[in-house]
Amino acid sequence: MRSIVCIIVFAEIAGGYSGCVDVLSDVVSAARTGRPHSGRVTRSAPFALWSPAAPSAGFHIVLQGTCWLIPSRGEPIALGPGDVAFLPRGSAHGLADDPSTPMSEPPEISTGVEGGHDDETPADRPPTAVMLCGAYLLDGSAPHPLLNDLPEVIHLPTQVGRHRELRAAVELLGVELDSDPRPGSDTILLTLLDLLLLYILRAWFEEQRVSGRSATGWAAALHDPAVAAALRAIHGDPGRPWTVEELGAQARLSRAAFARRFTHLVGQPPLTYLTWWRMTTAARLLRTSDAPVHTIAQQVGYSSQYTFTHAFKRQYGSPPGSYRRHAG
Repeated sequence: MRSIVCIIVFAEIAGGYSGCVDVLSDVVSAARTGRPHSGRVTRSAPFALWSPAAPSAGFHIVLQGTCWLIPSRGEPIALGPGDVAFLPRGSAHGLADDPSTPMSEPPEISTGVEGGHDDETPADRPPTAVMLCGAYLLDGSAPHPLLNDLPEVIHLPTQVGRHRELRAAVELLGVELDSDPRPGSDTILLTLLDLLLLYILRAWFEEQRVSGRSATGWAAALHDPAVAAALRAIHGDPGRPWTVEELGAQARLSRAAFARRFTHLVGQPPLTYLTWWRMTTAARLLRTSDAPVHTIAQQVGYSSQYTFTHAFKRQYGSPPGSYRRHAG
């Protein structure tokens, strides 16, 4: 019987493309809500753990042995040592020793214990799956198009010499969760989970570039020097009264050429995306700070609180004050 050691983490949201990390970090920061949860799970074959759809993003990393990811749609995916499977929208799926093993419902894995242990292996059988489980909730009220642009399941097979940062983060996370709590463990775990999520997204976008599949969409936008420059400008200073001409200057393109290129790759005209990102930034500030609404309005480029409130309600369906009360 082959032993399996898996990391399963359900999460909320540079090399090869210059300047994209800031945009990617902003997207993940805006999407995440609450604190991540993690725990260690041990199982013996046969096992089949079913996870229903959830407002979270998930990933599985096999450290030793093999297992199968069973998506809600499509064929089962074989995972080998070092393989990463990422589910950016929390789609329902299962993890099993074999695709033919009946799934258990509800799922038996516990994702609500930080640093806890869940061992149901019989004493007379060695474990075939040792998993590290966790969760990041995502704000589903206005998901970033970058996350929506990702496939339901991303499979990153291990490759010698590729994605070294991702492999290093996996090893560090495994060591930290495998040890008894030590000084600083809580902060270290939170940081490593954030890093792991960013490294997975970075690796996938890099795979799209290397394979030549990033002709359109956010994978292409982040790799396009002109559009990436404009995105960095917007994310770096969303409160600035940007014009298409000014953003085109950042991209070193004429106004018309820039507008066409940005719209083609991002899927929205430049100023439409700017407004959308301002509201997304405002929502994050409302959730995570006590700043007055008029202060947040000014931070995201609105001198009039009335105009800001109207724009915010149009995107989120409720005024800023109501959104803040319900988000808290």
